[in-house]
Amino acid sequence: MCGIVGFTGTREASPILLEGLRRLEYRGYDSAGLVTGTGNELHVRKKAGRLAELAKHLGAHPAPGCHGISHTRWATHGGATDRNSHPHLNARNDIAVVHNGVIENYAALKHQLQEKGVAFRSDTDTEVLAHLISHYYHGDLAAAVRQALTLVKGTYGIAVMAKAEPGLIVGARLGSPLVVGVGDDGTYLASDANALAGYADKVVYLTDRQICTLNETDWEIRDQDLAPVSVSVSDIGAFLGTGDAERGEFPHYMLKEIYEQPETLANAMRGRLEADNATAHFGGLNLSAQQLRQVDRVIMTACGTSYHAAMVGEYLIEELARVPVEVEYASEFRYRNPPLDRSSVVLALTQSGETADTLAALRESKRMGHTTLAICNAVGSSIAREADGGVYLHAGPEIGVASTKAFTSQVCVLTMLALYLGRTRHLSSTQGQRIIEDLQALPETVRRTLECHDHVKRVAEKYAHAKNVLYLGRQYLYPVALEGALKLKEISYIHAEGYPAAEMKHGPIALVDESTPSVFLVPRGNVFDKVMSNMQEIKARGGPVIAVASEGDREVAALADDVIPIPDVPEYLQPIVTAIPLQLLAYEIALLCGCDVDKPRNLAKSVTVE
Repeated sequence: MCGIVGFTGTREASPILLEGLRRLEYRGYDSAGLVTGTGNELHVRKKAGRLAELAKHLGAHPAPGCHGISHTRWATHGGATDRNSHPHLNARNDIAVVHNGVIENYAALKHQLQEKGVAFRSDTDTEVLAHLISHYYHGDLAAAVRQALTLVKGTYGIAVMAKAEPGLIVGARLGSPLVVGVGDDGTYLASDANALAGYADKVVYLTDRQICTLNETDWEIRDQDLAPVSVSVSDIGAFLGTGDAERGEFPHYMLKEIYEQPETLANAMRGRLEADNATAHFGGLNLSAQQLRQVDRVIMTACGTSYHAAMVGEYLIEELARVPVEVEYASEFRYRNPPLDRSSVVLALTQSGETADTLAALRESKRMGHTTLAICNAVGSSIAREADGGVYLHAGPEIGVASTKAFTSQVCVLTMLALYLGRTRHLSSTQGQRIIEDLQALPETVRRTLECHDHVKRVAEKYAHAKNVLYLGRQYLYPVALEGALKLKEISYIHAEGYPAAEMKHGPIALVDESTPSVFLVPRGNVFDKVMSNMQEIKARGGPVIAVASEGDREVAALADDVIPIPDVPEYLQPIVTAIPLQLLAYEIALLCGCDVDKPRNLAKSVTVE
């Protein structure tokens, strides 16, 4: 959600800024802009719409200069228009600001500035910052930024330039990531290290309330009182995903990432399964087996797709480890005051590691003295750095906004975590060994599952006209029903809802008619007969049924209108295998609806605002 790229050095800035923004397109945005400097003149270029619009504008109106800052905006305050695009300037047009985050008290600050005669040119909260910094600016940009930020409530990752100090960029962070990059030809600032690949060799992540100053040959990071702080400088490669960030032969990132899942699952398991001890092993939990035995409650907190993975984790850990689990939306958990004792562990799940609500929930848990763990894909992200311990997914960069491979990798890691916790308690060596064998076979099983793609295409062609779709599953597959409905909503804009199959008769069955298909997750398992009864209820009311079922299941085929076959696996692995055809179904329907699969409207990959 929103992206920042800055550069000051010996090369023309605008090509570097544009390329950096292109690498951040996956985060989601609806406008883009940049400002560069030559001498004591600022050149501002910004356009609503895709980055291509800004590039076209720059072709006709170049922005010269060897230092500049740029931004992709995901609208919060004010519509997606040219005038609301970043950068924003002060009244004299000599200070420029780009900003990620939300200024919560912007209305009060704006009113105070208007009373002093300041005229605003946009509807954004960010413009307040430009005028505040201008008010305090007396030749020292870092000091003015510091002074202005003392008045701000909310979150921010900002980059600032002043006409009177050519070559200087000032950045500051509170709750929205910023990273300084160091290269041979200058210094860089970005909201994501991926934007700096190939440009910077070393990176430094800012922590909250730190301010950085950059010029073409040097950089410094200071605290909120502008006192220098010691920092850790790392090779940029440590923070970049190992996967290929290009589409290759695939028409969309989402499809590429769906097909990467055999490899990403293998990566998630690599080095973490111990056949000799029939258990799993995690190097980053920072908790001994004895400490884990003392855990008598796990609270999982997450948003979106990660929340659905956490729901699967609840079933896994309670069944395999017999430890009570609660799953909380991070946006709700951060404001609750639940009674947690010292033997509880809070586990945050996130792909990006920067999700604002999840980060706030983690911090609140730490403040209350609870042990915090994280399952995360992004190395060096805020949540990865601030949790007491955790596990990386090693899924590589996920560019498509609708998460696919991160979901299955999260579920895989949770399965191994449940195995580990179970083996510290009651789970026998024989049971542990069987789970390990099932997990080791999973990548090949997923490869076989992907063979359903042609079948899914035919189903998509049949139902792409639907306005409403219901997704139904029970036990382990209820969260997958929620995830399948979310995928369809995200990229095709078709209304879809997920339910426990048995809950249909308690209200939602009123929605069933001949134009509303129901997707049933009905592989063989303990509640197979119950789900078949639920399918009968839908069929009796004329509703079309799409069944995701075990290969060769004639009983399901006799009842359903369409069957998508999947390999037979144990129930605790069914969430991974059943998720694949639902991802493909959403993808194919979105294509038929003419939607932008990788960049769905109104959505952002990394949600860094509340």
